[in-house]
Amino acid sequence: MAVESPKEWLANDPDPETRAELAALLAAGDEAELADRFSGFLQFGTAGLRGELGAGPNRMNRAVVIRTAAGLAAWLRAHGHPDGSVVIGYDARHKSDVFARDTAAVLAAAGLRPLLLPRALPTPVLAFAIRWAGAVAGVQVTASHNPPRDNGYKVYLGDGVQIVPPVDAEIAAAIDAAGPVRGIARADLCEVLDESVVEAYLDRASTVLEADGAREVSVVYTPLHGVGRTVLGAAFARCGFPPPAVVPEQAEPDPDFPTLPFPNPEEPGALDLAYALAESLPERPDVVIANDPDADRCAVAVPLDGGAWRMLRGDELGALLATRLVERGAVGAEGVLATTIVSSALLRRIAERAGAGYAETLTGFKWLARVPGLRFGYEEALGYCVDPAGVADKDGITAALQIAEYAAELRARGERLTGVLDRLAAEFGRHTTDQLSLRVDDPARIGAAMRRLREAPPKRLGGFAVTRVEDLLDGAAGLPPTDGLRLTLERGWVVIRPSGTEPKLKCYFELVDAPAAALAAVKSDLGSALAV
Repeated sequence: MAVESPKEWLANDPDPETRAELAALLAAGDEAELADRFSGFLQFGTAGLRGELGAGPNRMNRAVVIRTAAGLAAWLRAHGHPDGSVVIGYDARHKSDVFARDTAAVLAAAGLRPLLLPRALPTPVLAFAIRWAGAVAGVQVTASHNPPRDNGYKVYLGDGVQIVPPVDAEIAAAIDAAGPVRGIARADLCEVLDESVVEAYLDRASTVLEADGAREVSVVYTPLHGVGRTVLGAAFARCGFPPPAVVPEQAEPDPDFPTLPFPNPEEPGALDLAYALAESLPERPDVVIANDPDADRCAVAVPLDGGAWRMLRGDELGALLATRLVERGAVGAEGVLATTIVSSALLRRIAERAGAGYAETLTGFKWLARVPGLRFGYEEALGYCVDPAGVADKDGITAALQIAEYAAELRARGERLTGVLDRLAAEFGRHTTDQLSLRVDDPARIGAAMRRLREAPPKRLGGFAVTRVEDLLDGAAGLPPTDGLRLTLERGWVVIRPSGTEPKLKCYFELVDAPAAALAAVKSDLGSALAV
């Protein structure tokens, strides 16, 4: 479908706010801004939609969402679901509730049965609710940990898993065929689910713990201005944990994220207020736990001797959760531990020792959740799936429950989470991961950097020889083709790929039993080789 002109878009835009915004741009004659907003439609892919809020087809707004919902409805009808239920969830970002209601109105008019979650809730509640309700699909309006100006739109099918190719391309084609917003019918026939869906999620979440497991643990928690607090607090209470101390400045949902430079627990400074609260308490807590704004990710920090705190890397927390499941006997010979190609090789060693299966996938839970026999899956970006049969997606609430139980058990024995990591290092070697993210203003620079790298990959990084180069576009290791390179080093590996949701080039690497200086040298050499 051809992109409408700014004046045509203005005439069809259903939102007074974005109409006023576009009218002001037209009146000011801002040609550069208009060219950007009308350079094409915001692309729908395996991450659904994600982009900056604003007027125009290349932004997140009501018109784009209505067309997207029409395309989804057409795809569902064409694939044998003319009147199926679709669960719709949303977080507390700007316009999330509006986009959710617009989606419901379009689906209802198309003959489907939209089921709206009762309030702004974590993404894992939506992923759970799809199978709980027997729905044919689900939509979550969220931009996860993106900047405040962004929003997004995730699509799941009836198995509770996010879409993968070719479904994404088929839905994108249906969106293109939907036509202008003025021709898309909407109906006010949405059913709003009650709190029973949240209660059902909490019932399921409580099963990830041992009934007689340790519960005495001191936790500081922050939802980072997101939607995790009420659900996590209820889950802790239901499972018998003491209530966590919640960072007051970040306790309530706030789409502007006023205390954060960037609403991502991985970012430097994101947990500073949590650390300050921890140090102000009469007794030093056992752990600090943070969720990202839609609570599908979980971050954990541990106290160190001398008063400092250390946030665990995603790979470290993945190894701890996997070890905990193995210790409980929850991973049998038929179970599979899975992670992604950019995560630590330590999980493979844990699986081998346990006699369990092991699998690697491309990044994203849309791939991890599809691993046959999956018992536990994680990705290094703080995403953990500890109960695939309940939530076939990353779930920051159940991961927090399991780490709290593990910390409580270790506390009862006079041990710490860091002690478990030390034991793993003694047995398997110290696996140390790091990454380099290069943000760009012009996405074309990412493609140019990848072309240069493919034409002349480095022969050494950080003093280690590059022993193998795999182009992931060729479908390395039987994985679906994706834009990226994997380099094998003498004592580790490097993966370089463009981000799927942000204008970034991302480099992941791991060394085993290497000094910190070697990691720094690898990072420096990667920066020089990419030169974006």
